[in-house]
Amino acid sequence: MVLPLVDEHRPKCYMCHEGFKNVEDLREHQEKEHKLELQEKNKEPAPGDVTVF
Repeated sequence: MVLPLVDEHRPKCYMCHEGFKNVEDLREHQEKEHKLELQEKNKEPAPGDVTVF
């Protein structure tokens, strides 16, 4: 999808490609609409993952 030059400064949701006026609106949208996809904070390492120090 190609956006016109007028919309290039607006933040865009990378999951549903919807445009927003500012970053705060984008953040609220992602917290409400994509809550399941964004739950990576409680993610534990999988067995066999390598940790680099």
